[in-house]
Amino acid sequence: MEQKWSIRLIRFAAIFGLIGVFLGSKMSGNMDYSLRPIHAHMLLVCWLSVFAWGIFYKVYRVKYKKLVTAHAILSMLGAFGLTFGMWMYNLNPLNLNDTFVMILFIIGGTLLLLAFLLFVLVTFFVEKED
Repeated sequence: MEQKWSIRLIRFAAIFGLIGVFLGSKMSGNMDYSLRPIHAHMLLVCWLSVFAWGIFYKVYRVKYKKLVTAHAILSMLGAFGLTFGMWMYNLNPLNLNDTFVMILFIIGGTLLLLAFLLFVLVTFFVEKED
């Protein structure tokens, strides 16, 4: 179970790492750094944190497999939701209602917070090595 989620998390992180680097390159080329917060969160949350969780699941076995699945899904939803919500909040390219956009942003951040809390719990249920 951990191996399956490990590679999924690493692939997710790699995709968002690429998007974050592309965004940084675009900002640098245009000399417009207005998307810095989104760029930073993509690289720190979507790339670094999700990648680290993927490596954790590659290295450790967890007693309760459903926690692994719940954490992995929650972390991907939260990382995507936070950065997407942040992008919508800052640019609102679809001209959606401001309250709706803020709620998207809050939901994404809350899911990510829950993913971090769940990961703390997961670390206490690692199987002992022989």
